[in-house]
Amino acid sequence: MISSAKKQHLVMIQKEIAKKVIEHDEFSLNLLGGADIAYTENRVICALVVLDKEGKIIEKKHSVGKEIIPYVPGFLAFREGPIIVETFRKLQNKPDVLLIDGNGVLHPRKAGLACYVGIKLNIATIGVAKKLLLGEIHQDKVYVKGEVRAIKLETKPEAKPIYISIGNKISLESAVKLVKEQLKGHKLPEVLKLAHSYANKIKKDIGSK
Repeated sequence: MISSAKKQHLVMIQKEIAKKVIEHDEFSLNLLGGADIAYTENRVICALVVLDKEGKIIEKKHSVGKEIIPYVPGFLAFREGPIIVETFRKLQNKPDVLLIDGNGVLHPRKAGLACYVGIKLNIATIGVAKKLLLGEIHQDKVYVKGEVRAIKLETKPEAKPIYISIGNKISLESAVKLVKEQLKGHKLPEVLKLAHSYANKIKKDIGSK
């Protein structure tokens, strides 16, 4: 757990992040990235994959670090965000848009993991979540306090839906369009699927040492 004082401090940071989020398109897409996190013992693994316009992998990078804080709902950005930022900065070919396994503005304070990373790196980011954190769904739109914060996307038969939300510098319409283009018959967008596989490979390699 984290202390009440620490939580209050993190909430203040989240409120500042939320103020800075840009919810319209400010990107030109040439390279697309995907970031995924895996855990082993008390370590955090970040895997990042970059694709070109043809969907070819042009670069992969990973980082392994210690857990900074435990998992606390609503504060995932502080657990996983720093290592994603660190890994992104290692890239030679930096993506114009980064898909992240987590939420963006679909968050109690509109400052989910994708928002944190997008603001820290000043790039376009999209949150792709496998579970609904909050909100009510009407006609595939996820509402929080009367505001559309995400879109529920059915990806393949018998698979659970995913939830797409703005991270930074992209409109919800563009985010959903880009994710749909990346699905390719899978539950997750291709670039996130590749990042997930890469993260699991690193985890397996660490475990075998």
